[in-house]
Amino acid sequence: MKSLFQCLAAALLLAGCSQPEEQAPPQEVPVRVVTVTAQAVPNVIELPGRVEPVRTAEVRARVTGIVQERLYEEGTDVREGQPLFRIDPRELRASYNQTEAALTRARATAANARAVVERYRPLVAEDAISGQEYDAAVAAAREAEANVAQIRAQLDAASLQLGYTTVRAPIAGRAGRAQITEGALVSQAEGTLLTTIEQISPVYVSFAQAASEVLRLRRAITAGEIDLDENDQVEVRLTFSDGTEYPVPGYIDFLAFSVDQETGTVELRAEFPNPQRLLLPGEFVRAQIYAGEVQNGLTVPQRAVSLTEEGGTVFVVNDGQAVVRQVTLGAMVNGNWIVESGLEAGDRVIVSNLQKVRPGAPVKIMRTPTGQRPAASPAPTTAGQAD
Repeated sequence: MKSLFQCLAAALLLAGCSQPEEQAPPQEVPVRVVTVTAQAVPNVIELPGRVEPVRTAEVRARVTGIVQERLYEEGTDVREGQPLFRIDPRELRASYNQTEAALTRARATAANARAVVERYRPLVAEDAISGQEYDAAVAAAREAEANVAQIRAQLDAASLQLGYTTVRAPIAGRAGRAQITEGALVSQAEGTLLTTIEQISPVYVSFAQAASEVLRLRRAITAGEIDLDENDQVEVRLTFSDGTEYPVPGYIDFLAFSVDQETGTVELRAEFPNPQRLLLPGEFVRAQIYAGEVQNGLTVPQRAVSLTEEGGTVFVVNDGQAVVRQVTLGAMVNGNWIVESGLEAGDRVIVSNLQKVRPGAPVKIMRTPTGQRPAASPAPTTAGQAD
């Protein structure tokens, strides 16, 4: 028994005195990199926007009466002047007929007064009647003519009111839902709303940019840091709420020269073609405003960036090791992130095997054979030179 314990002790002593095996160095992770280069990149401003029709017309009642019929289909396109509603015209037609009869009577009276003047004219020359009688006849004729003109104007007004019983579209566009139904009483005094017509081809998209950002942009343009195109046009592209892009670009057509006192923002507006009616009034979209080009800008491929709550991170190669860099990202253009800060020209950004790369891990840069480019690598003119 004693010999057994002695054997165990000797074994433990030998185990404690044995030298530990040396840990093998970590293997280098093969990676491909893109060398960041300074170049002209688009100056992209991302803002939320709201779609608006280029023209909106509220169709309201211009006479008082009962609606007899709706003459259009709700939610369809209507042409300018197309009948939309019919209001009971019988009362206004009776008023028109009454005024027309009064005009006929006034014309007869005026014709008789002119005939009296014609009969009195030679009698005055012969002193058969007094001049006072002739003057009274002339005055009566003029009064009759004035009465004819007055009633004629009343007839025109009655005709206009009678025409308003057929409510027509003031502009061409998409007619909305009817706000009244047949049998409803509409009022001229209240201007009862019947429906609304919107022109949505083309459409406007309105934005609000902070006044400080607008000032910074103007200073950069003045200093030559941002170059606009030769036509000074500012292109805008839209993204829907589901992430899909609107295929047709628009252009800024209005920039306010005053700052909203409540929000401290400046209003901008862009016009977009809308032939397929994909953009709907009131819809919120995300806009990318291409305000010229920034000289000496930096970009990296989308696949090289890991997005976090704080922003984005990339791996760069430094002395053969992978080093994490926090970067401030701008907009994404053609599959590349615009980098506002965190990188410098000449940095080598890892674009492959990112799932195997860890901070501080050794890496080995794999060279791309001549004439080939790494899979899914962007063009060097956009994101730098691929190594």
